[in-house]
Amino acid sequence: MTDQSQPERTPLALNDIRQAAIGLRDVVTCTPMLENLDVNERLGGRLLLKAENFQRTGAFKIRGAYWRILHMSEAERACGAVTYSSGNHALGVARAAQCLGSSALIVMPSDVPKSKMDATLALGAEVLTFDRDTESSDEVVERVRRETGRIVVPPSAHPLVLAGAGTAALELLDQARAAGAQLDAVLVPCGGGGLTAATAALMAEASPQTRVYAAEPALFDDTRRSLIEGRPVPNPKGIRTICDAIMTPIPNTVTFPINKELLAGGLVATDEQVTSAMRFAFEHFKIVTEPGAVVGLAAILSGEIDIKGRTIATIITGGNIDAARFCTLLGAGAET
Repeated sequence: MTDQSQPERTPLALNDIRQAAIGLRDVVTCTPMLENLDVNERLGGRLLLKAENFQRTGAFKIRGAYWRILHMSEAERACGAVTYSSGNHALGVARAAQCLGSSALIVMPSDVPKSKMDATLALGAEVLTFDRDTESSDEVVERVRRETGRIVVPPSAHPLVLAGAGTAALELLDQARAAGAQLDAVLVPCGGGGLTAATAALMAEASPQTRVYAAEPALFDDTRRSLIEGRPVPNPKGIRTICDAIMTPIPNTVTFPINKELLAGGLVATDEQVTSAMRFAFEHFKIVTEPGAVVGLAAILSGEIDIKGRTIATIITGGNIDAARFCTLLGAGAET
C-alpha cells in the first residue's frame, strides 16, 4: 500500500516543463484555446477553455505518459509498462507504448465505462480489472510489477509525468498571452492531482499572479478537504459520481505536497452542475466533453468562483465518452 506520509515536494521547475514541450513537439497536438465573445458578455468576464479533448487519445494524459516512457531504457521498454487508470491515462500509456515499441498492462476498475476499456484494448494493451471498493489499485499494480518486471508509469506520481502534463498549461499560458489575456485564475479538473500540480508549479514561476484551483466532483473532493486539513484525506468508499475519470481514492504523496504549497484552494461541482456544463460547452463551444473534464467549467458557471471583471481559464481535460452516454447526459443537463 502507498505510504501516505508527506515527503519533501518533488522538484518541478518551469524548465522541466519547457524541456518536455520541446521533446513532445512532434508527438502531441497543440490543442486550441477557445473563447466565445457572447459567452463572455453573458458572464461579465473572459472565459478561456483549453481544449485537451482534441488531444491524441482524446485527453491530456498522453503528454505525461509519452514523456515518461520515452525516458525508459531499452531494457525497461522491453519489460513494458504497467499502470492504474480508469480510462484516459490507460489510453495515453497504451498509445505511447505502442509508438515507442513497448507494451502496456493497465489495471482498471471493473466498473469503468466499456467504451474506455474497449479503446484501451484496441491500442494493444492488456487489461486487468479490480474492484475499487474492496481492492487497492496500488497493491494490484505493485503485484504486477513484482511478478512481471514491468515499469510503473503512474497517472501523476512521477516527475516526468508531471512535466509532460505541464505542457498543456504552458500552451494555455502562451495562448492566453497571445490573445492579450492576463490569467487571474486557472481551474484544473483534479483526480490524482498531477495536472493540477504541474499547472500550479508552472504558474508559480511563469505567472505568479495567476491563482490555480483544483476542481473536483462534490462527492470526490479529497484534494479540497486535504488542503483544508493539511494532510491527505481519503474519499469515502462506496460512493459514485458521473466523473469517472477523476474518481481517485486519496491524494498521492508526490502531487499533494506541491498542491498543498501552491494551490489557491479547491472548488466543487455536483453531478447535475457537471451535466449542465457539458451541455453548455456543446451549445456554446461546439465541443464534446466527458464529465470529469468540465468540473472546472461547472464551478465557474455555478458561481463557485466569481468571473465578473476577471479572466478565468479551465482545462477541458478530455472527451472520451461514447455517443449514447453523451446524449443521455446532455438530456439530463437540459433538465437542470
